Amino acid sequence: MRLVVGFAIATGFVLLVSQSEAAAGADQGAQLAATCASCHRLDGHDKGIPPIIGLGEDRLTSAMLAYRASQSPSYIMHAIALSLSDEEIASVARYVAAQGRNPP
Repeated sequence: MRLVVGFAIATGFVLLVSQSEAAAGADQGAQLAATCASCHRLDGHDKGIPPIIGLGEDRLTSAMLAYRASQSPSYIMHAIALSLSDEEIASVARYVAAQGRNPP
């Protein structure tokens, strides 16, 4: 019985930590996406700068990694991509991709 109770407590703790990490990741993605919104309109319209809403998480992530590696030409995006960790790029890509699924 003690083993079952211990397992249930441990499982509950792991689920709680996972939910907290997911919420922190969503908050981080939203904060980082605010930087994107200063150039890319997050409502899907564009004013000369390509929109990023509607792009999938994988496409956004690979685009940012290509900018970081200078495989895609853009001094601004290269600088921005260099300033972000892999985790931050994944977080903002996840957030922006989610916004495209449920446009405002």
